[in-house]
Amino acid sequence: RADRLQAVAASLGERCSWLAADVCLAADRQAALQQALQHGGGRLDALINNAGITHHSGLEGLDDEALTRVLTTNVNAPLLMTQLALPALQAAKGSVVFIGSVHSRLALPGRLAYAASKGAILTVSRVLAAELGPKGVRVNCVIPGAVATEINAAASGQDLEESKRLFRNLAALHPIGRIGEPEDIAQAIHYLLLASWTTGAVLDVDGGMGLGSTKI
Repeated sequence: RADRLQAVAASLGERCSWLAADVCLAADRQAALQQALQHGGGRLDALINNAGITHHSGLEGLDDEALTRVLTTNVNAPLLMTQLALPALQAAKGSVVFIGSVHSRLALPGRLAYAASKGAILTVSRVLAAELGPKGVRVNCVIPGAVATEINAAASGQDLEESKRLFRNLAALHPIGRIGEPEDIAQAIHYLLLASWTTGAVLDVDGGMGLGSTKI
């Protein structure tokens, strides 16, 4: 979404560089990394694997195309992006943050492909923490609950503002009494980027949704 990226870049000035890309395409991943390195003077301190898609279906409604699309975007792409960025991250003693989901914690019907992909990411983050730690690269995972973002808006078939009103109905699923905002997740990512002795962590940032203490 180039228009959104342009708006953010304009608000941040020269310290921000942007590129519209498809993480599922090898050429786009390469272009994103090269632009990041160029903008950062050849240095890469962090990779946040945040791109993702969802799919509403249980087992009976699942088809090969949908499953492949979700797993390619949510699992294959972040793994391959991390592989591509590893030399630069290793040189900078940087870190990787994967974005998981409370769907990897709770068995919620109707999100089978998405839950499978986010369950994989949770495990991947821990395996890579063990594998890349000796190389000086930290790997952690954030597990959000329901957050007012475009991915949930698209899933509900509404625009973001209308979806925010619908999202308020989800507040009862969160003991803290509200759904999340993107800033809540950004704060957790920022902490993990700074926490120099933290790797292999799975940080639940879900308003307590993962506790399963409320009725769905």
